[in-house]
Amino acid sequence: MPQQVSDIAEAVRLVRALVAQRPALAGDTRVIAIDGPSGAGKSTFAARLSTALGGDGRPAPVVRLDDVYPGWDGLEDGVRRVLMGVLEPLSRGQGATLRRHDWVLGVDGDCYDVPAAAVVLLEGCGAGARMCSPFLSALVWVDAPQTARHDRAMARDGDAYRPHWRRWAAQEDAHFAREGTAARADLWLWNAADPADGSTAG
Repeated sequence: MPQQVSDIAEAVRLVRALVAQRPALAGDTRVIAIDGPSGAGKSTFAARLSTALGGDGRPAPVVRLDDVYPGWDGLEDGVRRVLMGVLEPLSRGQGATLRRHDWVLGVDGDCYDVPAAAVVLLEGCGAGARMCSPFLSALVWVDAPQTARHDRAMARDGDAYRPHWRRWAAQEDAHFAREGTAARADLWLWNAADPADGSTAG
């Protein structure tokens, strides 16, 4: 059973300890996956962790699956894009490149490079998929009550997300049931507190 915490500062401390213990499995890069359902607080946690795990005064790069999912039915395709564009090239000592998806126009946009670094964070639903596991040094599962997650997602994305909430949730449910992501995680961050109090992610 993964260790469960409800405090972001403690979660950051524990992940830093994991990074110090675990080998790099994507070439010379330790990839830390942050997975969990929409609205759980993955992005905010990734930002905190990025600062804590950075080097030379720079935060650790964060690859956000939200940038690369090809639309509202693209969860699985987004995972494959990260595998082929980031994880496999890093494992070969090559540069990592991804193509952003333009959610407004509904088409793929420009490519961008993922900076080379000792630690890279992979954040988003599907980051801990089994096909990514051989390249991951650690996997963090972030979750929260469904009502809190829904409220956070609507506050973040508003009307753009509202009509797609159930559509995306169905993909998440099927993906997590098949992948067993939560059970395979090294650490759970249970993010139930109100993000307005500053103690947890939004």
